[in-house]
Amino acid sequence: MNKIINKLEAWKEIFITNLPNIAIATVVMIVAYFASGAINSFVNKIIGKRIQQESVKNLVSRLSSAIIFLVGLYFAMTILKFDDTLKTIISAAGVSGIVIGLALQGTLSNTISGVVLSFRKNLNIGNWVETNGYAGEVIDINLNYFVIREADNNTVVIPNKTIIENPFKNYSLTTKMRIAIECGIEYSADLEKVEELTKNVIQENFNQREIGKNVEFYYTEFGDSSINFLCRFWVDSKNALQKLKAKSNAIIEIKKAFDKEGISIPFPIRTLEFNNKLNVKSLAKEKISQN
Repeated sequence: MNKIINKLEAWKEIFITNLPNIAIATVVMIVAYFASGAINSFVNKIIGKRIQQESVKNLVSRLSSAIIFLVGLYFAMTILKFDDTLKTIISAAGVSGIVIGLALQGTLSNTISGVVLSFRKNLNIGNWVETNGYAGEVIDINLNYFVIREADNNTVVIPNKTIIENPFKNYSLTTKMRIAIECGIEYSADLEKVEELTKNVIQENFNQREIGKNVEFYYTEFGDSSINFLCRFWVDSKNALQKLKAKSNAIIEIKKAFDKEGISIPFPIRTLEFNNKLNVKSLAKEKISQN
């Protein structure tokens, strides 16, 4: 009992001696706790103007809050002279972090890629992009994956790491897209008239002067059954679906104009020439005689 009492007395003296340090450490922890909460709200509000993804906003704000709290904990333990304990904790955390990092290498890579994608100015939710063989509207950039809704309303989930490591095409970065239409007309058609008619049709339906561009028209080759041409023009469009609709309308209007002017768009024609030197009747008689 005497040993226990002596030990308790020693602890009592240590507690009384360190009471000012304990009070200061307690104040530091309280301040760190409330400061971390304030930082959480502040960071969430600031980055909310640049990042639309709730998961990423929460991650960044919580990381900022955790850093403030850990700084307060570090100062509190230093005031209490727990340096050796602190070093032990940091060493153990370092070893554990390495093990966990190796085990979750793929997941961490996707998470970091998700944060990087969220801060990119050339890629946002609502953009129409093409990447890794898929094209569609970006509907979510999560911490682990990238979600695209294709034109047929199918959803494609792509790991963030794949987006970072591969090129992508963002149709929404510009308000103008160029459309190319290839077609063929009959050999007997007036080529100059076809060119003028096609340019007028495009200009009437897609005003190039407002866009500041010109309609381009080029004859490209003498085809098997037609003289082929390429017509290029610009439209105001932010995604591939609008571009596809504009191209469809252009084809309809060109076909109407050609039909009105009697200009044919020939389908593929093959001319078969038979040089028949065989006497069919003699072959038939020979066959009958053999039977």
